[in-house]
Amino acid sequence: MNNVIHTLQTALTSLRETIHDHPRSVSAAVLTLLLFGGGAYAVAAAVVTLAPDASALPVHEVVEAVTPLPLQQQASALEMHRFRLYRSDLSRSSDTADTLLRRLGISDAQAADFLRRDALAQRHLLARAGRNLTAEASDNNTLLKLVARWSPDDDGSFKRLVIEKSGQTFVSRLETAQLTASTRVASGVIDSSLFASTDEAQIPDAVAIQIAEIFSGDIDFHRELRKGDRYAVVYEMLEGDGEPLRAGRVLSAEFVNDGRSYQAMWFQEPVAGNAEVQEPGRPTHTQTRGGYYTLDGKSLRRAYLASPLAFSRITSGFKMRFHPILKKWTAHLGVDYAAPIGTPVRSVGDGVVEFAGVQNGYGNVVFIRHRNSHVTVYAHLSRIFVKRGQRVEQGQNIAATGASGWATGPHLHFEFRVNGHQQNPLTIARNSESIPVSPAARPAFNRLAALARQQLAGAQLLAAR
Repeated sequence: MNNVIHTLQTALTSLRETIHDHPRSVSAAVLTLLLFGGGAYAVAAAVVTLAPDASALPVHEVVEAVTPLPLQQQASALEMHRFRLYRSDLSRSSDTADTLLRRLGISDAQAADFLRRDALAQRHLLARAGRNLTAEASDNNTLLKLVARWSPDDDGSFKRLVIEKSGQTFVSRLETAQLTASTRVASGVIDSSLFASTDEAQIPDAVAIQIAEIFSGDIDFHRELRKGDRYAVVYEMLEGDGEPLRAGRVLSAEFVNDGRSYQAMWFQEPVAGNAEVQEPGRPTHTQTRGGYYTLDGKSLRRAYLASPLAFSRITSGFKMRFHPILKKWTAHLGVDYAAPIGTPVRSVGDGVVEFAGVQNGYGNVVFIRHRNSHVTVYAHLSRIFVKRGQRVEQGQNIAATGASGWATGPHLHFEFRVNGHQQNPLTIARNSESIPVSPAARPAFNRLAALARQQLAGAQLLAAR
């Protein structure tokens, strides 16, 4: 046996020297042996059999005594342990003290009685919809702490109502804190309508409305959407204590309509003496006034909005039609938008109210004079919020839709007059001028545009999956 081992060791040493001196030749030889068999298997088998037999190895048994804790001691520890339960929900307009606590899984008569009696709870919580609620309860479902958060104003802050156990009773306090902004990315594909698609993609309605607003000068969302159109959006979610309270501003967006891509980005030019443009993590609505631009720097803010309603559909365009009341064919010198009574009507541009009141078949109507002898007309209103001589801004709510005057149902009749002659409002809006980014702000704009391109490209990949 010793002779065999010595022979094998000598052969292995010689083999190592040969491989070192002639690596390519040996590699070819090994490959030949692997392909055609031969002695390679014998050598491998011989090497493997050099290991000791596992059955001959020594075996050692190790025994350790384990003493468990007494069961009574464990039971006592569990009985002394206390834990807290956390739940969250949204408040409802139908909430009473009992129904609100029940929905949060809390059974606490004392807490319910406090909510019924407390002035802050009555004013800011009960029967108030949309409050973000977080509740902390004991392991027997009694209330320890209830916090309601909401953001009533567009000033970068939110309200926090805190109700918590203090000794044998409850106390309440109302606080104001700053919102924080997180960035969210989403995308979707149009199947029937923009709102149906954004609902499926779990995008807030406020963001969907902004998308329609941003691209309204290029896309007629009432008539030009196509099945298969797709979009991507990057937007803010405004949070209080880490809880999402409401959607913020759209930061960038892309809409592909009938194969043509439109992109936009929110940009705020730096204030003189301040190099900061947009501070990450801070809601952009607390910054100076900005606007939307294409990614090459062209402003999307035109002199006139494409529609006086935030989102609706056209029922009668600027064309010949059969008049529903006069019962004859006549030119329709405006655009009719279907909308329920009370829908907000906004001014499509900056201007001065020329007339606000009742006028013939228009019913309740508002005339607004803009520059260049342009006048817009908003008719069949249910309510008017402005008066003659008042200055209004683009997007300002001036009235509510109705069915006054010669109207067969609730809708808005909208006209655009140039030097006293009616023109197609959709054509006027699309042809109105825009302003580019200033040369001084161009470097900052280009940096943000590069980031927007990356984010939108990533968001579009989500829609493609």
